[in-house]
Amino acid sequence: MRVSSGVPGFDDVVDGGFPEERLYVVSGPPGSGKTTFCSQFAAQGARNGEDVLYISMHETKAGIREDMSGYEFGFDRALDSDRVTFLDSFSSDGRRFFGLPGDRRDRSGVTNRLTGFINSRDIDRVVFDSTMLLRFLLDDDEDTMIQLLSSLKRTDATTLLISEMTDPSAYSEEHYLAHGVVFMHNYLEDEGMRRGVQVLKMRGTDVDTDIQDVEFTDGGLRVGPAARVTH
Repeated sequence: MRVSSGVPGFDDVVDGGFPEERLYVVSGPPGSGKTTFCSQFAAQGARNGEDVLYISMHETKAGIREDMSGYEFGFDRALDSDRVTFLDSFSSDGRRFFGLPGDRRDRSGVTNRLTGFINSRDIDRVVFDSTMLLRFLLDDDEDTMIQLLSSLKRTDATTLLISEMTDPSAYSEEHYLAHGVVFMHNYLEDEGMRRGVQVLKMRGTDVDTDIQDVEFTDGGLRVGPAARVTH
């Protein structure tokens, strides 16, 4: 079974959508479209009648609603529906899951609380923004991070992890553990800034690994033909 990304043109690149119930990393530098991509994924789930968990390690619900309100793909309406649960790590609910930096709580409990919530609520889609800030809350404990990612892979949800990354060849543990890696590019050409998306890997899927053009439109991101990239 395939899960639609909600991003026009992207599903064609990955043979019809993301294979369901797997873990994917969406990486790239700031401003490349990672949050917009994942918001479209979440909004598509809500439109399908699926249950969605959106976890933000740095943004409030009001803040991300404002950021996405200029687009027409309906993320603001999805946030206000009973299909989307928004968890802000610094809210009272978020602190019950993650604690605070320097908190001496058992960090392995984060994994149990989070996966328990996903399984008990039959969550279909998860967005996690972002792994960089999650490491900060986990005191940069690599073993705890690996345990969390491995446990997320075993849930029945299709999960997108946002990962700040500027070099597509500089991998971290989430890139090795994930079933797929999507890299969002932004680069300068003669005519100015250009954006693209590239599927670096996706297990069990016949994918086009070329960089595809990405355009920001009123409807959100749209993926077009393969970009000619010489660098």
